[in-house]
Amino acid sequence: MTLLGFDFGPRKIGVAVGQMITRSATPLTTLRSQGEKPDWLRIEALIREWRPSALVVGLPFQMDDTEVEWSPRVHRFARQLEGRYRLPVHLVDERLTSREAHRQLAERDRRTPTLEAVDALAAALILETWLCEQD
Repeated sequence: MTLLGFDFGPRKIGVAVGQMITRSATPLTTLRSQGEKPDWLRIEALIREWRPSALVVGLPFQMDDTEVEWSPRVHRFARQLEGRYRLPVHLVDERLTSREAHRQLAERDRRTPTLEAVDALAAALILETWLCEQD
């Protein structure tokens, strides 16, 4: 079973692909939003290419377990994905995934990682979190 994972942000969205057998994910790309709206044409192209069975979206939380102020936009994005593509959409706590992605990329390469690379890797970490929670 193939899945796509999303690290949603108001200006850009990291995307990763993963599968249930190995419970692993690979960063794919980072999409730039257009006027603070998702790039639906590129998302649709990725869904056609990978034919996922489900989608996973990271939901940002504060360290005190409350959702961040812009989390309603994440919920809206998840509902739009479900409505447009008729696929199950799962939300997963994405707390600290961007920080971890930045750390991993900096560890691999001493240069400062690009934000696009961070977002795509964060999407992979989000997807792997969800995959590892499945029995």
